[in-house]
Amino acid sequence: MKGFEGVSLNMERRWAFPLVITSVLCVFVLASCFNMGLLSSIGSIPSINTIIAHYSRSSVNQTNPLFVESIVSQPPPPPALPPLPRFAYLVSGSKGDSQKLWRTLQALYHPRNKYIVHLDLESSVEERLSLAARIDNDTLFSTVGNVHMITKANMVTYRGPTMVSNTLHACAILLKKYNDWDWFINLSASDYPLVTQDDLIYSFSKLDRKLNFIDHTSRLGWKEAGRAMPLYIDPGLYSSKKSDIFRVNPRRSLPTSFKLFTGSAWMVLSHDFVEYLIWGWDNLPRTMLMYYTNFVSSPEGYFHTVICNAPEFAKTAVNHDLHYIAWDNPPRQHPRYLTLADTDRMIGSNAAFARKFRQDDPALDKIDRELLGRINVSVTPGRWCGGKPRCSKVKNPDKVKPTRGAQRLGQLIPRIVSAEAFQTRQCK
Repeated sequence: MKGFEGVSLNMERRWAFPLVITSVLCVFVLASCFNMGLLSSIGSIPSINTIIAHYSRSSVNQTNPLFVESIVSQPPPPPALPPLPRFAYLVSGSKGDSQKLWRTLQALYHPRNKYIVHLDLESSVEERLSLAARIDNDTLFSTVGNVHMITKANMVTYRGPTMVSNTLHACAILLKKYNDWDWFINLSASDYPLVTQDDLIYSFSKLDRKLNFIDHTSRLGWKEAGRAMPLYIDPGLYSSKKSDIFRVNPRRSLPTSFKLFTGSAWMVLSHDFVEYLIWGWDNLPRTMLMYYTNFVSSPEGYFHTVICNAPEFAKTAVNHDLHYIAWDNPPRQHPRYLTLADTDRMIGSNAAFARKFRQDDPALDKIDRELLGRINVSVTPGRWCGGKPRCSKVKNPDKVKPTRGAQRLGQLIPRIVSAEAFQTRQCK
């Protein structure tokens, strides 16, 4: 028995050494594989010290328990704000209006915007050439390149369809020449802004860019018999000499395939709606244009009837023209001229524009000084202004500095674009 026990002990000792060596090798291989895996992912997994420190802070602050996902995942960046809007202006005038038009253009100027200038064919060649040279020779305008004058002037008859065709002409030029604008605004040389362009850009930056600001109603009243049923001819459609519209017989009945609307001739129209007016893919704008060819004061009906008979755009109509206009009581054909006595009411209206003004009226000087900040400067100053003299160069057109004008617009615009205003005053 002792011999057998000695043999067994020797055999156990013989196998023990290889077993130990094999075990050590296995542990070494496993440790190497584990370390290689750690090396490949060390950039994505925090160290144990980091986790312990984070957990300690979480415990002290009594926050939620630590999860690895909360360390690895990052919140998505906030959505980018839309770029500031751009406006495209038509500023038009007639014989003797070049100086008024120039002043209005300077008051409206901003390097982000686009401008079409038109003096009609009644103005002399010399007056038109003088204004064109003035625009070309202006260092700021020529450097930025955003002011365009229609040198081949149109004949425009007051109250006639040629006023509509002239506006559509400007829209077509803007779509072809610039296109990177958001709203179209038509003004005359007798209009003037009550807010800076920085104010207007800032206020509209918060709005849906499909909105159209157009004063309108379907309650024609006396206009039904006085404007919709008589037939009128505009000689400006075929004559190179200006003359008034005239009436012809017979009268016509009211339309039954569409509903007539009327309102202010001064509007702020979206880029989408202007494209629709020019392209007219369902033919409604062209049909309306032919109908309004024989309509008196067609600028006060064409755009309104088109937008309210086009379902796609009727829901975008805001029933306001953003103007302050003073009428006599009872109203006459023209609004009355504004003076210094009207300035408090103008400001109190919170409107963006006012009309009509006589040339160089003292009220304009007051507006320049107190509302626009045009003191010893040619154009209305804004955040974009640079150079010496002030505003002679463009510093940063993508920044705006709102003034009290933006506060006034902030009282008007939310009220007229509210859901309640849409439902009760939209294409009614």
